[in-house]
Amino acid sequence: MIDTAIARKADLIGSAFMVLAMALFAVEDAFIKTAALTLPIGQVLILFGLGGACVFAALLRLNGMALFVPDVLSRPMRIRAVFEVTGRLFYVLAIAMIPLSAATVILQATPLVVVAGAAIVFGETVGWRRWTAIIVGLIGVIIIIQPGTDSFSALSLLAIIGMFGFAGRDLASRAAPASIGTLRLGLYGFCAVIVAGALYTLWEGAGVIRPTLLAALSLLGAVGAGVAAYASLMKAMRTGDVSAVTPFRYTRLLFGIGIGTLLFGERLTTATWAGSALIVLSGLFIMWRGKKAAAQT
Repeated sequence: MIDTAIARKADLIGSAFMVLAMALFAVEDAFIKTAALTLPIGQVLILFGLGGACVFAALLRLNGMALFVPDVLSRPMRIRAVFEVTGRLFYVLAIAMIPLSAATVILQATPLVVVAGAAIVFGETVGWRRWTAIIVGLIGVIIIIQPGTDSFSALSLLAIIGMFGFAGRDLASRAAPASIGTLRLGLYGFCAVIVAGALYTLWEGAGVIRPTLLAALSLLGAVGAGVAAYASLMKAMRTGDVSAVTPFRYTRLLFGIGIGTLLFGERLTTATWAGSALIVLSGLFIMWRGKKAAAQT
């Protein structure tokens, strides 16, 4: 009985940290969107990446850990870097060019793609029920972007590419050597943001602009929120049971919609609400089936 109470308390604390992490990630997105109003997107990425990388480098040194280990150059980490650059670049382009709420909603399909990818790449068992849920969730994405209609915007594809990039990053992280650790993953994740910004700057050919006070404060806020969100996410995953904590990832959708509505005057269409519901319900069903399958083995 005491063990059950302790476990429930741990799940409650872990869930609270997960909700906090999702709120902070949504705040990070809002800060980046604000900075991108007056700064070139490539410059936003470079400055944001530099700030985050410096914070994680400092945390590594404070913990007496080396910034570099040979496993950083391993094949899974190289693959992870490619997907990280893709995900970061296209998602930032999305939140800069389309409503924040729409980009946030599409991002919630990432776990569905991760489950499908785990079955294809790692040979994990995924039954027909979960495959059906994955298809239903992806149909939700199609409903949101509405291809072939007057409401369709090609810019929404940026969020989809970013979502697939993040899914690939998460899959590659599963194969990453254990010696890398979460702090090093954070460091090299932000280094990938710098690379993404540099590549986009070269492609765009935009010059360097001196940040306004609002843009500078927004970038500082994005770095602070991003690092705090990452720390909260790690705390959540290490405190409660994964199956109890993970569903609260979908609260990011609520925070993203709330911030988009209140700060940027966005309005969600009926199609966006319907697609969001399909994505979230599919994700929750996949988690439930995965937990049930694990309990039976």
